[in-house]
Amino acid sequence: MSINYEQCPYITTQKVLQGKWAIVVLYHLNTGTKRFNQLEKLIPQATRTVLTRQLRQLEKDKLVERKVFAEVPPRVEYSLTELGMQFQQVLTQIEVFGLTYITALKSLKK
Repeated sequence: MSINYEQCPYITTQKVLQGKWAIVVLYHLNTGTKRFNQLEKLIPQATRTVLTRQLRQLEKDKLVERKVFAEVPPRVEYSLTELGMQFQQVLTQIEVFGLTYITALKSLKK
């Protein structure tokens, strides 16, 4: 049985959020427009290549917008699209779960 991405919300969401840094990139862009170098500093664990690939994928999935300014040196800014802003609710729930999980793990270690 084949599952169509447009029919299953769980598989669709998993597909859109594929990539180790997708949620982290969306989190940082949720706080405002960022230049590539800013994102590099905010996510030092991600290599330049991986970060570029993740941003391109999020752009392809219509969650992130890339704006190029015709300047010397060239300037590129990334921001959330209207669709990407809808992810804020999910980020809030991820934060709540993460904090609850961390607290639970700490109490189990005692």
